[in-house]
Amino acid sequence: MSILKKISKNPVVRLTSLNGVSVITRIMGGFISGKMIAFLGPAGMAIVGNLRNALVFVDTFATLGMQNGIIKYTAQYTDDKDQLKAVVSTVFTAIITGVVILGLILGLPAQFWSSLVFNGSTSYAWVFIVLGCVLPFYAGGMVLVGLLNGLGKYNRVIYINIIGNILGVIVSAVLIFSFKTEGALAGLIITPVLVFFLSVYPLHKALGGFSFFKPTYFSEPMFKNLCSYSLMSLFTALLGPAIFIILRNHIIQVAGINALGYWEGINRISSFYMMFATTLQSVYFLPMLAKARTNNEIKKTWHSYYKVVVPIFFIGLLLIYVLRRQVIVITLSDAFLPMEALFLWQLLGDLFKVSSQILAQEFFARKMVAAFIISEIASFAVLYVAGTLLINKFGAEGATMAHLVTYAVYFAGMVWYFRKKLF
Repeated sequence: MSILKKISKNPVVRLTSLNGVSVITRIMGGFISGKMIAFLGPAGMAIVGNLRNALVFVDTFATLGMQNGIIKYTAQYTDDKDQLKAVVSTVFTAIITGVVILGLILGLPAQFWSSLVFNGSTSYAWVFIVLGCVLPFYAGGMVLVGLLNGLGKYNRVIYINIIGNILGVIVSAVLIFSFKTEGALAGLIITPVLVFFLSVYPLHKALGGFSFFKPTYFSEPMFKNLCSYSLMSLFTALLGPAIFIILRNHIIQVAGINALGYWEGINRISSFYMMFATTLQSVYFLPMLAKARTNNEIKKTWHSYYKVVVPIFFIGLLLIYVLRRQVIVITLSDAFLPMEALFLWQLLGDLFKVSSQILAQEFFARKMVAAFIISEIASFAVLYVAGTLLINKFGAEGATMAHLVTYAVYFAGMVWYFRKKLF
């Protein structure tokens, strides 16, 4: 009993448990939203999917790719009020300027973006006008959560995520059943805005007011530091989708559109359980690494991740593999049952991915721009070469094999690069 009590008091274990509740809430929310969107039919689902893909880019550019930088410098200067003022004011000055420009870029040529995103249709120009108008709140929510992360308010961030997901599902349900496809599109835009309003009071309380938000505290050196994180985020945001588009087209050419559907299906399932680890990395472990001053502190943070998070994740993957048939039917449909063969490779690849990502967080914690970009180029090169060769021989299954190869190589590379800090 004393051992169990000691384990239960471990902060990583307690945060992992709370994060598990958050992830389950997000998965259930995604499942319910998916079922509601299914009422719109294949055409409606395709339209919603197009906007969802476009918003991935908006998320990155709205915050200027500074998310990890915000967490890193807020965590680093939590106890230094002057530097913290510089961080907060520089972030808000830069991002407010950025969202005003991006809002105009989205709103003024709205018909152009509608035609580009929705396959030639200009009927959804209103989506980009609305998005341009709410962009300050849209980006503001991500910034406020990043600041709370950096300040070490982990529980509050997770509670915001839980409440935001529940409210998001309710709002989306009302909009979808009231306005059909248009409502679903509006829901995608409005839901992230809710996070802003949920985060204002917790941040006000954490900072002891909003005296930190003054343009006079803007720091040019801090802005240059944050721009390094912009470079890292935007590099991945542009290169990653390009490689995946190439692989998608190759699967269609070699194995047909159904095979691509199976690969998309396994990636969708993967995205659900990967939230468990990626949320913990950004919410807890990145701030801890940013605060670490010695190699021993860094090693201690990594070891706590491998002792708690990875074993729990591994058990979850085993359960998913055993129940893979039921998982497919519940999350997708019987039509996707042929993708059972993809699970082994995908799950093993995700295990290596989760094991390597925690080491890669050190790139952000120490602003190692060149090393990060080189590692990204190398990993995407491995994915492209392995993907092309294995898809030729095994079709969609080859794409998941390439996923395993990529992250096994990436993990080996991370262990080698950080060997002095890790051991």
